[in-house]
Amino acid sequence: MNEILKFTLEIIAILFLLGGAFFFFVGTTGLIRMPDVFCRMHATTKCDTLGAGLILVGLMVFNGLSMISLKLFLILIFIWLTNPTAAHIIAKAEYKKELLNQKEED
Repeated sequence: MNEILKFTLEIIAILFLLGGAFFFFVGTTGLIRMPDVFCRMHATTKCDTLGAGLILVGLMVFNGLSMISLKLFLILIFIWLTNPTAAHIIAKAEYKKELLNQKEED
């Protein structure tokens, strides 16, 4: 019974890791293919947050309940807090830059 549970947890961890890698790939593709800063930022921040979240959850499942899992959870919370904040600051700076460029053209 213990072997079946261990195998199931490994499969779940692998699925989370593959899902995270997929979202990182989609975010990288969005960074390359999108036309302007706002679209690029949207593609990368959403996919990076989700990709990192899935990978960290997969690592937590793989490690089980341990101090490492607690540290991974704290890193996950930190990413959830800082990534949207950084995206907001970047968007605000780009918006102000575009307003200044528009005023200079007028």
